[in-house]
Amino acid sequence: MASWQEIEKEIPDLAARVLALMGERKHKTMATLRRDGSPRISGIEVEFKDGEVWLGSMAGAVKGRDLKRDPRVAIHGTSDDPDESDPGAWGGDAKLAGTAVEITDPAVLERFGGPPEAGSDLFRVDVTEVVLTKVDAAGEHLVVEMWHEGEGHRVVRRK
Repeated sequence: MASWQEIEKEIPDLAARVLALMGERKHKTMATLRRDGSPRISGIEVEFKDGEVWLGSMAGAVKGRDLKRDPRVAIHGTSDDPDESDPGAWGGDAKLAGTAVEITDPAVLERFGGPPEAGSDLFRVDVTEVVLTKVDAAGEHLVVEMWHEGEGHRVVRRK
């Protein structure tokens, strides 16, 4: 698993484009797993800070409980709808996945708006997957650019 800083070193161009897309809007969607293994989609704010990906959760929120039980997580940055007259101008769609690590260190919690006794949950994401999907400049192909842990970077074009 990789920190965001490690992702930026290994695939700087893709990381910069994903970060730009993720930064366009405050709210993202996050997938976690319920106790029975079925998916749960929740709204989330994601912060890229100090070379890491960070997630917060209000005390007692089900998404935080999900992550404490099963730390697998996927995050999707919302995107604009493509302009049908110029699909190649669409900025794209960014996603990442990994494992959420609960942070309990009081000093770190305070840096993210603590105080620690407030009961909020803070998680760092160890990244295992980064994906950017867009349409090529000619508007003819869907281009999926991705990095997976242990597999590296690759690009798939679909007509």
